[in-house]
Amino acid sequence: MKLKRKARHKKTALVVQNRTLQYGLILTMLAIIPVLLVYGVELLQRGSFQETWVWMVQNDKLVLMNALINLFVLVFFYSLFGAMMPGVTVTSLLLFIMALITYFKTKLIGEPFFPWDIFLKKESMNILPLVTGPAAIKRLSLVGGIVVLMIVFCFVWPRLKMRNGSRIVLGLLSLFALYSFGVRTHWASQMLDKMGVNEIVWNQQENYSNNGMALAFTMNVKNAIVPKPEGYGEPAMAALAQNLADQSQVKTASAKATADPFNGKQPNVIFIMNEAFWDPTLLPNVTYSEDPVPTIHKLQQESTSGYLLSPQFGGGTSNVEYEVLTGQSMSFLPDGSVPYQQYISKPVPSLASYFESKGYKSMGIHSYEGWFWNRENVYKQLGFESFMSKDQFQNPEYKGLFISDDEVSRNIIKQVDETDKPMFIYAVTMQNHGPYDDNRYGETAIKADGNLTDSARSILETYTQGAHDADQSLQMLIDHFQQSDEPTVIVFYGDHLPMLGMDYDVYKQGGMVGSSSWTLEENKKMHSVPFVMWSNVDLPKEQVPTISDSFLGTYVLDKLGMEKPATLALNESLLHQTPGLLRNLVVDASGGLHQTVPEQAQATVNEYRDFQYDQLFGKQYLAKYIDQDYLTKEALPNYNEEFAIPSAAEDPNSKKGF
Repeated sequence: MKLKRKARHKKTALVVQNRTLQYGLILTMLAIIPVLLVYGVELLQRGSFQETWVWMVQNDKLVLMNALINLFVLVFFYSLFGAMMPGVTVTSLLLFIMALITYFKTKLIGEPFFPWDIFLKKESMNILPLVTGPAAIKRLSLVGGIVVLMIVFCFVWPRLKMRNGSRIVLGLLSLFALYSFGVRTHWASQMLDKMGVNEIVWNQQENYSNNGMALAFTMNVKNAIVPKPEGYGEPAMAALAQNLADQSQVKTASAKATADPFNGKQPNVIFIMNEAFWDPTLLPNVTYSEDPVPTIHKLQQESTSGYLLSPQFGGGTSNVEYEVLTGQSMSFLPDGSVPYQQYISKPVPSLASYFESKGYKSMGIHSYEGWFWNRENVYKQLGFESFMSKDQFQNPEYKGLFISDDEVSRNIIKQVDETDKPMFIYAVTMQNHGPYDDNRYGETAIKADGNLTDSARSILETYTQGAHDADQSLQMLIDHFQQSDEPTVIVFYGDHLPMLGMDYDVYKQGGMVGSSSWTLEENKKMHSVPFVMWSNVDLPKEQVPTISDSFLGTYVLDKLGMEKPATLALNESLLHQTPGLLRNLVVDASGGLHQTVPEQAQATVNEYRDFQYDQLFGKQYLAKYIDQDYLTKEALPNYNEEFAIPSAAEDPNSKKGF
């Protein structure tokens, strides 16, 4: 009996010892692995061993906060799988993928990976052709190798299982902790303050660099929710509505007193947002064998022209559309957000609904997939009568990978000529979409000369050929409508500057920007795209130094002498106070550059912000006080009816049976 008791005691002691060792191993791994993940994630995000090490040494509290975030993620997956190594593997894979996306996205377009990027769905696949170089393959291979090694460890390392009760408790606690840091609950805010965390909302690239990826990403979760502006409510909107109505009456009376350049006819109004269109001759240290954009340069001398301040660089086309069509600004929305994907799910006033209310047929044209950026749904909410996407082009001409700009011009001509009503067309091209290292046009006719590497020269010449084609597609439209007896106005511009190589390589080699942090002037250059207006009716010529995309609609309606809705009266006031309005760059009436809104314009900008909140997120109080079809109309019920495929019963040309 004594021997049996001794054996049992010995066995119990071994079990206790094993459990102690197991718990010790678990705690050791939970302490070390999150810190190792911080190093791995920051190395992938920053791309430099030295930079990563310096950041970790100089920011011990921030390293600890990032490790804490990683710990909560690890504990969640540990609880989910009930075993340590599968949890470590999935956590590492998730964080490394986020770090890789942040690295490439920052290098390509100057923006890190945001929580709302998860909702981009198919659009996110657009980045894959951009990450096929040696540096990308090296990083992807490294991450792949680490993940494979961890998977092997899953089979040879002790499972270190967790009891079901502990799994549920720890899993819920880790989710609560992540939620608290994401939405910034009171205790989480206090902890972040004690640790000296300084969130840099207005410059997310710096935010991720200073605070670390895991912490910056988590803090950005709350920015997906646009907070109600202080002072917003029905009384404030009623007062704003009265002010806008008074301004609109004055402007309308002034417009009616002005001579009508169209002799009572309604002109066709055609907006062409050409993909990544920019003037490559603006690179100071580069010359070309011939003028790549002669039509643009001629119109800059003979017609109204200027520069638009784009909220985007290298991508995010739909955000520029959003600004132009709605007159609203990306400045008041979370950095990196996409209104087409996130916010527009109900009717929103736009140029399309405005022109519809004036008896026009409004049509969107885009030579790519209708689902891209959710356009096929958003255009309906913006009041377009129809949307012609890639599927509606009949046997289109391609140049490179995409439908050509010439093909878009031919379809614009066809739609205008075959429609009895005056037309408002918003066309978006695709031919010159990046990347430009694919030699898509073969041997290009226009050669670039300057102190460029072979790779940079090839990228620039490919882009320049596409810009030349865009220029010639505009000339095709001008040649046609010069012979037309229908008054027609064309507004042509780019959505953003092209992404010419990684880390702004061609711009640096071409002498446009320096290698260090940009000045306000350099920031302005990297967001300024040319725009031109042409008409077959004589219109006053004007040179416009800079206006934001969100003010373009107001500007064009004013140039056409058209009665503007009251809601655009506020844009007109801003156009004269802060013609350029980006998140980190404001251009005042005299052309001065500011990091933030000047004090004298702050009140008007606040009204602009409140108006936008009312339209997108608020109670739409303004619609109660401004009675205009443009503002209150529902999405058109017959949207895209003309492109519907008729059933066999409806189509007289269809064959029934066999």
